[in-house]
Amino acid sequence: MTLYLIILVAILGHLGFNGSRIAVSLYALELGASQFTIGILVALYAVFPMLLAIYAGRLIDRVGLWWPMFLGTIGMGLGLLLPPIFPGILVLYVASIALGLGHLFFMIPIEAAVGGIGGEGKRSANYAWLSMGISIANFFGPVIAGLSIDHIGHAQAFWVLALFSVPPLLVLLIKRGSLRNSATHAGNTKRGSVLEIWGIPDLRTIFITSAVIHSGQNLFQFYFPIYGHSLGISASAIGTILGVVAAAAFVIRSVIPYLLRWRSEAQILIYSVFVAAGAFLLLPFVTNPYALAAIAFLLGLGVGCANPLSMSLMYVLTPSGRVAESLGLLKTVYNVVHLVVPIVFGSVGAAFGFSAVFLSNSAMLVAGGVLMRKSRLSIAERRP
Repeated sequence: MTLYLIILVAILGHLGFNGSRIAVSLYALELGASQFTIGILVALYAVFPMLLAIYAGRLIDRVGLWWPMFLGTIGMGLGLLLPPIFPGILVLYVASIALGLGHLFFMIPIEAAVGGIGGEGKRSANYAWLSMGISIANFFGPVIAGLSIDHIGHAQAFWVLALFSVPPLLVLLIKRGSLRNSATHAGNTKRGSVLEIWGIPDLRTIFITSAVIHSGQNLFQFYFPIYGHSLGISASAIGTILGVVAAAAFVIRSVIPYLLRWRSEAQILIYSVFVAAGAFLLLPFVTNPYALAAIAFLLGLGVGCANPLSMSLMYVLTPSGRVAESLGLLKTVYNVVHLVVPIVFGSVGAAFGFSAVFLSNSAMLVAGGVLMRKSRLSIAERRP
């Protein structure tokens, strides 16, 4: 399967998944759920991926890419179909679990496959293309979800999002034989403990730094619908502002090759953390939707660099034959953050208000940036 076809599948599958975040949050609010309940719902996206990501990566390294991707697509589709078929708050818990688990088995094969197309010289560009594709999905997913909620209702919006699971299934069925069976480095390496991967200093630095930036993006996706709802902003406007983050990420990812001519990967990651921290610092002092969109764009510039650069560096640093396992470990770190952040900050918001949520996250990002500056990422300290 070609790079661009894989990216198209990723866009369509991720579109419904990303739109589900705003649909689940706003539907829960419509049903009278508290901030803490919504935090639990969003955290459930991460519970099983956190527990199973490393196992999933090892499984994918062994069995290939097609079956996990196919079953993951089905899982996301079922997660989107449950709320309109069985309306109510309880089914949202089940839907969140199905969506999170389906997305895990959908994305790891895609990220592993992209790294193995075209050889080492194409790797950074491949991940930049994939990240731009995901940015497109991250933009249109919330926008479509918000418009659907305003025009056809909260539960019915899930039908629209579920439709985006159909084309990836058809592509996977038609192109089954063309998907790479393995995306690992050439050669076979003896399988060891995942702690061996975590014990590689440069890889550990990538995991931690990526998770810190990911936590900021995750918090904004989770908490901004609540904040916007409290300000009386419509679902369409909330979805559009969430989409602006993705639009900014698309812009910054499109110029990463040019940025790498002037700064190393590590330096760009550090700058990204501080830009994202600045965006969160501004959020509690702004209520105008247009100003919030401008801040969202700034946040998108900050978080947009992290994924393609960390994916490329991780692929290079991972031991032979263990790429998907390393991706699984990265997903585990992400999902620990995804599990903890909504619950912790949902509780903080309920107790101390919105300002405490945004300012504390800004402080966390600053701390991550300071720690990153003190580390040395040997492979990334040079300019290309």
